[in-house]
Amino acid sequence: MEKLWAPWRDKYILTKTEKRCIFCNKQKSKKDKTNYVIERGRYVFSILNIFPYNNGHIMVAPYRHVKDIGELEDKELLEMIKFVKGSQRLLNKVLSPQGYNIGMNLGKVAGAGIANHIHLHIVPRWTGDTNFMPVLFGAKIISQSLDALYEKLKANV
Repeated sequence: MEKLWAPWRDKYILTKTEKRCIFCNKQKSKKDKTNYVIERGRYVFSILNIFPYNNGHIMVAPYRHVKDIGELEDKELLEMIKFVKGSQRLLNKVLSPQGYNIGMNLGKVAGAGIANHIHLHIVPRWTGDTNFMPVLFGAKIISQSLDALYEKLKANV
């Protein structure tokens, strides 16, 4: 049997689950580098997903803890979309993806990992980034460390 070694994933596997909302915790912290906060606006912020679907998976969340798009004020919604646009531009510059999945999962049954704090996903895509690994082995290969990616993104914000 072949083995894939990814010892750097220990820090994600062994990280204690946060009891409070991750978006509320991360936005209040001043440790942007540690928390992978890419950019802060007046109403929203962007952050790298530490359990990414693909390399460069960014999330945009409002500072307010709301669970549904209908609860967002227009100014929050507008800034969220502007951050998505900026994140896509940033990812184009740094990673040159061939496409994107951009969207929200509203509610646990829709796949929301954090169902009570709305957030938008920006997931870069490349030809061939879906393969047999997730299907046969339940494993996803991410080609770059979060620390290295964060440094590249921050240098280009």
